[in-house]
Amino acid sequence: MDGMDIATLMEGLGARAREASAELAFAPPQAKEAALLAAAEAVEASLPQILEANAKDMAFGRNKGLSDAMLDRLKLDDARIAGIVAGLRAVAAQADPVGAVLAEWDMPSGLHIRRVRTPLGVIGVIYESRPNVTADAAALCLKSGNAVILRGGSESYHSSQALLACMVAGLKAAGLPEGAIQMVPTRDRAAVSEMLRMVKYIDVIVPRGGKGLVGLVQAEARVPVFAHLEGICHIYADGEADLEKARRVVLNAKTRRTGICGAAECLLIDRAFYAKHGGVLIEDLLKAGVEVRVEGELLSIPGTMEAKADDFGREFLDMIIAAKLVDGVDGAIAHIRRYGSQHTESILTENQATADRFFQRLDSAILMHNASTQFADGGEFGMGAEIGIATGKMHARGPVGAEQLTSFKYLVTGEGTIRG
Repeated sequence: MDGMDIATLMEGLGARAREASAELAFAPPQAKEAALLAAAEAVEASLPQILEANAKDMAFGRNKGLSDAMLDRLKLDDARIAGIVAGLRAVAAQADPVGAVLAEWDMPSGLHIRRVRTPLGVIGVIYESRPNVTADAAALCLKSGNAVILRGGSESYHSSQALLACMVAGLKAAGLPEGAIQMVPTRDRAAVSEMLRMVKYIDVIVPRGGKGLVGLVQAEARVPVFAHLEGICHIYADGEADLEKARRVVLNAKTRRTGICGAAECLLIDRAFYAKHGGVLIEDLLKAGVEVRVEGELLSIPGTMEAKADDFGREFLDMIIAAKLVDGVDGAIAHIRRYGSQHTESILTENQATADRFFQRLDSAILMHNASTQFADGGEFGMGAEIGIATGKMHARGPVGAEQLTSFKYLVTGEGTIRG
């Protein structure tokens, strides 16, 4: 496709999405729920076709030389498709956020004012290889009354199209406009650049993927963006941490799944903890097969490696963690302020005042006390699913679920009321 055709194609998608969003904004909750349940049934009924489409994508990915980790993200099987179906049903079952009255009050002038939740309008979602994002993102946008334009990774093209067909079947079954869920029908990268400039049609862009994709979006977008660039998550073992809790949580935070944005990338150990318990947390990680990069006296622990300067503030997304000793909670806070990405940090301590200080003085989107950073996930926050995690300060922070994909408007009622 040449540039002119791409611009025309995207203009068409944008106009259809804008039109559909105007209708969706007042669609009854029952219709949106029915569409999601019908989509879930369509996914179940289309299992053979989805697997066939995914086999084509896997072959394309292997030819392209994708890593095993990337191929694993791309792969769909019976269990993963069952997970997509469960996700659609979970979002369907949630309370509808649209129309909720957030606040209401009366003014001495005689006005009655309500602040009511409304959809954002049209959401653009740009993502990499995971085909399940097609269903997750579409479901959350529909639930929150938004139209969505999806741009999946080129390697997941066939799988995403198969899932899109199921979502559109759900819209049809519920009598909702088919333009509510659309996908960019080309692998051409120019379509992404075009999307990022479509201020007339798209209200917010959500990138789902690695640093390369998110960095490109943040650099080029004219449309507002909900995103996080990196998940440089820290876990701090305070001098008053419970040893058993700390051992359990640190191991889970690093090793449960290393490739997610909530995986711990740096372990900070209070000198008081180290004096009391020695290198036990690091020894546990080494036993689990994690490469631990340390500095200073931690190098005396057998099996550790010397950390390079850039290992702090680095997102490994692998069985690698950086670790260092700090002087108490203030030492941990100073380190995180310098190296963190404002995603998720956890403190392990039995001292509530120390935990409170950590919570007050850090500004990450998610702060945890005696819990694994792996919980940084919309599903684990009770949001059914998430479209992504945002670390920006405007509008959405932390897991972005259906409620975060809404804004509000003011509804003001008078009795022929005039201003003096």
